[in-house]
Amino acid sequence: MQYTGIKNKTALVTGAGEGIGLAICELLLKAGANVVLNDVDEELAKKASSKLDAMHTGTCLSFFGDAGNIETINKMVDFTLEKFSKIDFVVPNAGITLFGDFLEFTPDSFQKVIQLNLQGAFFLAQRAAKEMIRQGIGGRMVLMSSQVGLRAYHNLTAYGMTKAALQFMGQNLAYGLGEHGITVNTIAPGATLTERTEKEQPDYEGTWSKLNPNKRVGRPEDIANTCLFLLSDEASHINGQVIPVDGGWTTAGKYPEDL
Repeated sequence: MQYTGIKNKTALVTGAGEGIGLAICELLLKAGANVVLNDVDEELAKKASSKLDAMHTGTCLSFFGDAGNIETINKMVDFTLEKFSKIDFVVPNAGITLFGDFLEFTPDSFQKVIQLNLQGAFFLAQRAAKEMIRQGIGGRMVLMSSQVGLRAYHNLTAYGMTKAALQFMGQNLAYGLGEHGITVNTIAPGATLTERTEKEQPDYEGTWSKLNPNKRVGRPEDIANTCLFLLSDEASHINGQVIPVDGGWTTAGKYPEDL
């Protein structure tokens, strides 16, 4: 299906040098949007944006920086407005996963998870909402939670807290920003095969294919397709919702130690 309301819009996607964020950028560009692709890795951001820009009709520009840093967030939005004069879609996709025993988890590690996963999403959404209200044409935001924000997972207490908080943040923002024509929804990806998850767990695909009810691992495009729908006109009456894209894992899926 070809979604409407995407062409000629401007999107800002963080943490998009690879994986889910990159897949979201590619689908937006295919649909005719202009995209600012952010990543903390400067070379990765430049390489990804250059490749996408050459492949699709929409314009893709890179912006390097830590998406959890307030100064970077403001510069990133300013850059988007300078290049495209508006901002229609925001996807605070950047996030960090730090495993650790609750009893041994350090304040430094806790702050790292909170700063990127929560502070980054909160203040990017805040700044973008101000611009969308000023523009007077509404907008769309899609927050990125996780299956770990819906079900407990061993050694991911801090991470799971942030992902659960993002779901409630999305509900609150939907309630407060709806009158301005801004929708805010949240995706909760399940086990998804990306460059990061391959490094985190040996045989990631083989393990999670056995654990998921539909017997396969998720792909970045599974999440990206859901995100594109939520950004489109076809989803204009969907607001404040959390959509798991996890192959059914949060219903009854097992854990790696169950194998």
